[in-house]
Amino acid sequence: MGKSLAEVVPAAQAVFDQADAALEMRLSSLCFEGPAEELRLTENTQPAILATSIAALRALQARGAQADFVAGHSLGEYSALVAAGALRFADALHVVRMRGQFMQEAVPVGEGAMAALLGCDFETVQAVCREAAELGVCAPANLNSPGQTVIAGHKSAVERAAELAKQRGARRVVMLAVSAPFHCALMRPAAERLAPVLDETEFADLSVPLVTNVDAAVITSGSDARASLVRQVDSPVRWSQSVQQLLDAGVTRFVELGPGKALSGMVRQIRRDVEVLNVEDAESLERTTAALQGWARNDEKGSHELS
Repeated sequence: MGKSLAEVVPAAQAVFDQADAALEMRLSSLCFEGPAEELRLTENTQPAILATSIAALRALQARGAQADFVAGHSLGEYSALVAAGALRFADALHVVRMRGQFMQEAVPVGEGAMAALLGCDFETVQAVCREAAELGVCAPANLNSPGQTVIAGHKSAVERAAELAKQRGARRVVMLAVSAPFHCALMRPAAERLAPVLDETEFADLSVPLVTNVDAAVITSGSDARASLVRQVDSPVRWSQSVQQLLDAGVTRFVELGPGKALSGMVRQIRRDVEVLNVEDAESLERTTAALQGWARNDEKGSHELS
């Protein structure tokens, strides 16, 4: 991940160089070459995704792009805070590495699970989680779009909720291949361990507003950002509400930065008529740069026509 960006944009390569130095390991080699099994370890996955996302950001900024708002899904909130100037990249790398370790250690392997419930309204999701909670923790973890919610908790409870959702009309239910049940009460020990790490980390006020995961609220304060990251660990990611907050603020164009296009798909599920782009490699960088330049020309033309 991120290799083609580093090959064509010096600013992107510089990000991976900074990551290697900050973590005192060859994170760049792990991102570019693997092995996949080592990259999949949560304590490596989180800094790898962060580094690739910031490499994509720097590559796009090198082409003149600027953001009016930022937001990130779960781990992506750290990238958003780096983009907003609230958190230094090196500090973010250290924090997310420990975050991954704490989250992995919060629940013994095999005891937790997550499942995506597709085509299932949120009221039904809440109902099946309540019923399945007889078997343990089971709760909404990622509120991704009106028709897509991920649940998390004890494995037996999540499996029971998944069966109930199928019986009540869910279009599809997918058990996710994850290393831990993220964003639920089982992550409270991880949140408690992360809090002092974040307390010792310097946060500046944001240069552009951020919409938080935990409240889907607009913030500009560094202290609010720190508090949000602590609560985020064991609370659901309110992505659908976050996107709606951005839409209500007048945002009509979204650019996803980092590996994959999952968020692009979620945004389109929430609102079909918005423009969505992504940057994850050299090809998508060129495509997005061209689109942004086209938007800028059209906006300039429109302003001349309105004046």
